[in-house]
Amino acid sequence: MDEVQVFNQKGIFSFTSGDRELIASGALQRVETPAIGGADADSLFQKTIEQAFERARKAGQSNPIIVGAIPFDPAEASCLYIPEHAEWRARCATAAGNDDALPSLLEQHNIPDEHAFKRSVEHAIVNFRLSDVRKAVLSVQRELVFAQDVDVDVMQRNLRAQNQGGYHFRVPMADGATLLGVSPELLVRKDGLNFVSNPLAGSAKRMADAQDDRRNAEWLAASEKDHYEHAFVTQDIAARVGELCTQLDVPQRPSLISTPALWHLSTRIEGTLSDATVSALQLACRLHPTPAVCGFPTERARRLIRFVEPSERGLFTGMVGWCDAQGNGEWVVTIRCGTVKRNRVRLFAGAGIVEASQPDSEWAEVQTKLGTMLRACGLQA
Repeated sequence: MDEVQVFNQKGIFSFTSGDRELIASGALQRVETPAIGGADADSLFQKTIEQAFERARKAGQSNPIIVGAIPFDPAEASCLYIPEHAEWRARCATAAGNDDALPSLLEQHNIPDEHAFKRSVEHAIVNFRLSDVRKAVLSVQRELVFAQDVDVDVMQRNLRAQNQGGYHFRVPMADGATLLGVSPELLVRKDGLNFVSNPLAGSAKRMADAQDDRRNAEWLAASEKDHYEHAFVTQDIAARVGELCTQLDVPQRPSLISTPALWHLSTRIEGTLSDATVSALQLACRLHPTPAVCGFPTERARRLIRFVEPSERGLFTGMVGWCDAQGNGEWVVTIRCGTVKRNRVRLFAGAGIVEASQPDSEWAEVQTKLGTMLRACGLQA
């Protein structure tokens, strides 16, 4: 049985946003064309999607939709498809059942390990002093091996039960794996002429004690290092979309938002486009990757990441979501996520490094971020 047959039988895409959830199944057509240059309507990527939409229209779909994920490196193959069936449903709260346990864990390890990650942080800081790179996001992967195959449905229920908010997503991948996660970060939502982007950068751990939790939130709100890191993101997004807008609202200071695991600095950027034909996916390609997941300046930070990270990120810190043939859609940053394939689970987390970063603190941050998906596996960070 080939990969497409497996995909058609088992591949379920889901994406939650607010009080609704998009469920898609079946692959009318896959789109693996790399998204490089995807902000341009005349790019090979966008022309391939328009051709796919046209075939879907001829197959009877009045407003086709494309769903899936795009990697951190847009030069790599996309993981997108036009589904045979897609519908929006009301989002329901999920409670984990007593039987929602995963198989026993045989082994786990970090890539890179603690020592190598801290050394990479030190290397990045030295690079900042010798170049014009001001921020780089470094990542860690946690490889888990279980005694039997992992039930993705169980892992998804656990994740939803423990994280009632956020953008939950599930994406079938071409190699038979499943991308699963819950992102707190909206890259872009577009409806007609209006769009919203809600970047996050700068974080602090949530605490069980209410007073300790409030102190951590206040510390983050006052942290010069985190505000410095956050400003790269908001300024970059404003610069990239500003020329497309008749109106753009960028708050002067970030606000605090929280997930069950972390406090984040958050800025909600809203605007009105001058051209309604610019699609949500074009906007997402224009913004991706933001300094929140790559660094600043983008291309130099990307080169630094390639030099110091031992493994390819794949879909991690890419984007996941949907866009319809009318150009409306939503794309979120692919963080707080992992891939599941048979008995192997690979989890991902990253931290923004600036000159004021401390290697011990950055290691602690990525371990905290891994906690969201570890808990979905029934494990502790």
